[in-house]
Amino acid sequence: MSRYAFVTGADRGLGLALVKGLIARGFTVFAGQYMPEWTELAELKQAQGDSLLLVPLDIGSGDSVRKAAEQVSAVTDRLELVINAAAILGGIEATVEDELDFEDIQRVFNVNTLGTLRVTNALTGHLLKGEGRLLVNISSEAGSVEDSSRDSWFAYCMSKSALNMQSKLVYNQIAPQGGKVLLVHPGWVRTYMNGYFNTEADLTADESAAAILGLADRFLLPGFKQERLCLVDYTGKPMNW
Repeated sequence: MSRYAFVTGADRGLGLALVKGLIARGFTVFAGQYMPEWTELAELKQAQGDSLLLVPLDIGSGDSVRKAAEQVSAVTDRLELVINAAAILGGIEATVEDELDFEDIQRVFNVNTLGTLRVTNALTGHLLKGEGRLLVNISSEAGSVEDSSRDSWFAYCMSKSALNMQSKLVYNQIAPQGGKVLLVHPGWVRTYMNGYFNTEADLTADESAAAILGLADRFLLPGFKQERLCLVDYTGKPMNW
């Protein structure tokens, strides 16, 4: 019997690396595809065949998320895990003394916070029917209020803090039903943000994905009980909220 997983933001970077890692673990993966012109995911599909199912997905659109959920339902009624990896950065330079681009802030919130919630809302029914029942939300150290030292990055930092609260609310609902939530900072990853590839970061996407999936493996073990929700880094170390 196939084990199914769903990953958003799968076109490149961390999302694509997570898809590869899940396929290597024997999962059949629904991969949310936002940029069909980016060829890596299509090339992976050619290599992996039925182990990879491409799903057109713009998590900023409720209609797109609903259609993606319908595509999942046409194949299976259950998912072992859902990974919300899709995110955008937005403006990072303006402080409160500058002219802020509120439309940009709303755009980032719509993707990073509401987009993740749209996907989780649409797929929780599938998740709770699976054996793994694991939701993985990719957060960030930028969402930590206690450790914040920035004076800008309003859109990204605030959207990730809101994602952390969202994860807690979801956890409170699904934990009594055996659901689990892994809320994880992926480290500083060499990936595309704001249209360019960051080469200065500490980790490759493959290294970050391998660490995150290693944490997920533990959550997916039969009989694993999650005592409480923590924000952790990719090594599993707890972080401040």
